[in-house]
Amino acid sequence: MEPAWDDPPPSREVVEAWLDRVRPALVADGGNIELISIERDGTLRVAMQGTCTDCPAQLATLRVGIEEPLKKAIRGIRAIIAVASDSTEPS
Repeated sequence: MEPAWDDPPPSREVVEAWLDRVRPALVADGGNIELISIERDGTLRVAMQGTCTDCPAQLATLRVGIEEPLKKAIRGIRAIIAVASDSTEPS
């Protein structure tokens, strides 16, 4: 379902609960994902951690393995942006 422009962003608890479902696969490969923030427009800022930070498949994992299913599962999410874990700037 495509989110409407007036959909409020989801709560942190809802997003974290969904991310907890994909974390085991990331952790099994030595990585993880941290939710940094949820912007008012529904953009999530996340930090890839561990081996995910320099993995050649990071973008594919983020887009296909996380962003697409997350947008389908939770209304109000527009995009996911990877940032450095100690920053809010895109990496």
